[in-house]
Amino acid sequence: MRSGFVAVTGKPNVGKSTLTNALVGEKVSITSSKPQTTRNRIIGIVNGDGYQAVLVDTPGIHRPRNKLSEFMMKSVDAATEGVDVMIYMISADKRPDDRDDAVIARYAAAKTPFLLVVNKCDRVEEKDIFSLIERYKDIDGIDAIIPISALKGKGVDEISSMLVRLLPEGERYYSEDLYTDRSERFMVSEIVREKALRFLGDEVPYGIGVAVNKFEERNDGLVEIDCDVICEKQAHKAIVIGKGGEKIKKISTEARRDIESLLGTRVFLNLYVRVKQDWRDSGTVLGDLGYGKKNI
Repeated sequence: MRSGFVAVTGKPNVGKSTLTNALVGEKVSITSSKPQTTRNRIIGIVNGDGYQAVLVDTPGIHRPRNKLSEFMMKSVDAATEGVDVMIYMISADKRPDDRDDAVIARYAAAKTPFLLVVNKCDRVEEKDIFSLIERYKDIDGIDAIIPISALKGKGVDEISSMLVRLLPEGERYYSEDLYTDRSERFMVSEIVREKALRFLGDEVPYGIGVAVNKFEERNDGLVEIDCDVICEKQAHKAIVIGKGGEKIKKISTEARRDIESLLGTRVFLNLYVRVKQDWRDSGTVLGDLGYGKKNI
């Protein structure tokens, strides 16, 4: 039996959450085309024949600009401490820069088993993939460079095979029937946030938070859920609601479908839009939303 913790890291929007979901076989982390979609460390549990890999999906590595960003980067640092395998992802359709090179060199020198994953290979020509492999192939400490398309599932099996080889011997950390350690309330808040990101596009830049205020199962099996969709400015509130409530209705409808799939039962979902000025720099609000010190 092999088991251990695997940190999945990289800059924003390289596909860390998509890879985590593909390896687990369940939707553990929300995804969107926006960078910095993942804010917390998310654990996805891969149970295979004779092994268990505990994946830690992390926020994208970036320079902090507010207290929320600082929380996210502390989450990355905490996620990479004491893990058994490191995965660093780069995107084939964007040339790596000095920051990528520095992080890759640091991880390779750390003596922890290390996989360099080149994602989004379906978007480029083979010569571009070979160029990236050539750039890093002679660095000592990289156990494998694996080109993949996480979205299309190409190369994901190769990562699974490498994890089985690199994980140390040990017992399972979690029961075989679990695929994440996150609570249903947390997953609900993330689903609502994902749909908000999807339907709002670039209209409300990143300033969306979600708080679950009510989560109750009725005697007839229906689950009643009330959530606050939090934005930073009064002008954003009208955008989130949309003309005649059209936007918030779309968010609610799509979120309810995914939540019902998650919970396996009917759901009555209420979304309320609240304004909390500059909440990403408020320690109190961040703590209430699960972005406090105890969540790192």
